[in-house]
Amino acid sequence: MSSIEQPDVLDAALTLIHSRQHVSPKRLGDPGPAPEQVGQILAAAGAAPDHGQISPWRLVIVPRERRHLLAECFADALLERDPGATEAQKEEARQKAYRAPFLVLVIARLDPALGKAHPQERLISAGCAVQNMLLAAHAMCFGAGLVSGRALYSQRMRRLFQVTEHEQPLCFVAVGTVTQAKTGSERPGYRRYTTEL
Repeated sequence: MSSIEQPDVLDAALTLIHSRQHVSPKRLGDPGPAPEQVGQILAAAGAAPDHGQISPWRLVIVPRERRHLLAECFADALLERDPGATEAQKEEARQKAYRAPFLVLVIARLDPALGKAHPQERLISAGCAVQNMLLAAHAMCFGAGLVSGRALYSQRMRRLFQVTEHEQPLCFVAVGTVTQAKTGSERPGYRRYTTEL
């Protein structure tokens, strides 16, 4: 029996998977992951399936000293879709940029020139990378969650993160210390989403 097959490894893996919960960035505060832990979280993403080893996604960290750029991007994105937005609404949009100590944007790379991997395979790889990061953060006792929303698809957002024609922003991953716990929701049993051919 190899070390990866030992029952305690399986138990630990399943406990990690089933105990992980989404935590809203509004409930994530300091301390965030230290630089070494950030490296481990990002390295976990690199263990995702990658047909052809083409790295079909990329990650962009948004450090605290650059959050003001994201804040203005959120406000501008709001104006793109609602020119009548009030100052209070714009300020509320800006504040979203300052939540969670660690924030990284996940961008899918869908350019056919990268290789033969189908766009769906690339999106699956990106999803696996995200899950790996979430699980790594959870194993470090941090809370983590995904952030998306309409601002993600704005032209202002694409310019800020230099998203090319063949790329698609997928979500932000936010990580930090849970400041307010919530009751976990019950997950569906596998029979609810599984059939046989």
